[in-house]
Amino acid sequence: MKILVLDNRQIKELLPMPECIELMADALAALARGEVYQPLRTIVRPPEARGLLGLMPAYRAGEQGAFGLKAICVFPENPAKGKDAHQGAVMLFSRETGELLALMNASEITAIRTAAVSAVATRLLAREDAQQLAIIGAGVQARTHLVSVAAVRTIKHARVTARNIEHAQQLVREMRQKFGFSIEAVQTNEEAVRGADLIVTATSSLEPVINKEWISPGAHVNAIGTHSPNSREIDSATMAAARIFTDRRESVLNEAGDYLLAAKEGVVTPESILGEIGELLIGTKTGRTSATEITLFKSLGLAIEDVVSADYLYQKAKAQQAGTWIGF
Repeated sequence: MKILVLDNRQIKELLPMPECIELMADALAALARGEVYQPLRTIVRPPEARGLLGLMPAYRAGEQGAFGLKAICVFPENPAKGKDAHQGAVMLFSRETGELLALMNASEITAIRTAAVSAVATRLLAREDAQQLAIIGAGVQARTHLVSVAAVRTIKHARVTARNIEHAQQLVREMRQKFGFSIEAVQTNEEAVRGADLIVTATSSLEPVINKEWISPGAHVNAIGTHSPNSREIDSATMAAARIFTDRRESVLNEAGDYLLAAKEGVVTPESILGEIGELLIGTKTGRTSATEITLFKSLGLAIEDVVSADYLYQKAKAQQAGTWIGF
């Protein structure tokens, strides 16, 4: 038999953001309906290692069923070397025989599907008239979130900041010609956030990068950068004030430092997590209830998002005879 191998360029061509947004909405709705089997990710974190290895398996039942696994290394020092912090592969298996069908670049799938999920959350939770975007971080996710958020809201202006302002300036130079709105690099997180009604935190910070005092009434926050119990981007005051939603409640309670560290301080409880994005999609939970409340989407990134993306890419590549097919 032959397996499909897709590199980052091929994935980018086969998985445009608008298509991935709808694909992620479908996957999250399936999760909410109980059509997905997905254990918590397994993290291998040797004390002397520069990074960690995460194993993320998932299965979707039904006609669109898929079996898959993402094996991903997260090396926080990579961006300084000009590399994505996420390195690995997504493997797709036949749900009929278990045979390996495809091996795909995990960095590109992660970059696109993470931003697409944030777009789904933004479409559901942000005010319809939201148009001022702030992005903290200037890496891969900052770039894909510019694309994804602009796909679901009419952005008038975007401000980008990063720990190294030169990285933010480089992002602006790369991205400004791709959009019909202005993008500027600013020096501080506060300067980026004040006056924004859409906020994306896409950093590897261990400590909060935003302050509740900076956030305007009615703003929506996509918190996507942190993924461990000991790191957070969102301060406790914001967690306490916001209506909190997530991709998966179990993941937040076990993995999200933004929630867990605020919970240790006693400002949030499990009841503070008002719903999953999939529950909003199928209508079992309510999202924004007023124009002035702050909404917050805490993204952990789910294996089913990777597996559904891989299955979609496999079917599309097969139909178009795209990608590289090798004997296995």
